[in-house]
Amino acid sequence: MNGIRHEVVQADGVRLHVGRMGSGRALLLMHGWPEFWQTWQPVMERLANNYDLIAPDFRGFGDSDKPAGDKPSDQAGAAVHGADMAALLDSLGLAKVGLVAHDVGAIVAQDLARRVPDSIVGVFCFDCPYPGIGARWAEPGHLKEIWYQSFNQLPWAAKLIGASRDACATYIGHFMRHWSRNPAWVEEMLEIWVDNLMRPGALQGGFNWYVSQNASRLATIRDELSPQTPINLPTCVRWGDGVVLPAAWADRLHETFSNLDFAVLPGVGHFPHRENPDLAAREIAKFFDRIWTK
Repeated sequence: MNGIRHEVVQADGVRLHVGRMGSGRALLLMHGWPEFWQTWQPVMERLANNYDLIAPDFRGFGDSDKPAGDKPSDQAGAAVHGADMAALLDSLGLAKVGLVAHDVGAIVAQDLARRVPDSIVGVFCFDCPYPGIGARWAEPGHLKEIWYQSFNQLPWAAKLIGASRDACATYIGHFMRHWSRNPAWVEEMLEIWVDNLMRPGALQGGFNWYVSQNASRLATIRDELSPQTPINLPTCVRWGDGVVLPAAWADRLHETFSNLDFAVLPGVGHFPHRENPDLAAREIAKFFDRIWTK
């Protein structure tokens, strides 16, 4: 089994860093916030004998291009990342891929599945935000869990959190631990994630997602989003029972994914691929091994 290969791909004028491992059928792995490509490494190591695992950093994250300067930008929403990922597939010459996504990446996966459906074999998501969550995002008991979505939009948020390694570790470490039911993985990875976020532009690059998606977020809470055509591709959603995205919120997923295989994963929270990578890799392989033969 080969180790991680690091590539830089020019995708429609954007420089995207990719971590890649293995060979075979191609899976595009899309991270969430505050993650970067490396969040997928344990799963990649378990799947590399049978799959070509392609884990990019979204623009603004990791080693991919960052926005110029330190000003918030609204050019980092789902449509922007979806277009980047479509261009990445073209640049890599990949005619067919499976999508594996988590959190922010799962929102991008919805855009990509609608943008280039003929290139997508199927969609696999962990903890998948989607329009049907609606006003539950802002229920009084849940406001204490989503305060960061507003904080990350403040023009000085990145400067404050990036003022020191301790500040960054305190902020990011809170989410890593608080969102996990099995947080044993956090202490090993915290310094690596802080190293990543302390790179120039990386904090603001990630925070720009929240700036860019705010109008959509508010429309979701107000139930004002325009209806979208359901995604008909084979879809598997595995949901950890965490605090920021409770598993009960999956009750309307069928409105977004018409060909859905859904289950709650026991014993994990928001980061199944980190909290129990053996289980996460098995679920991914089981889904794609089933649908890719059809």
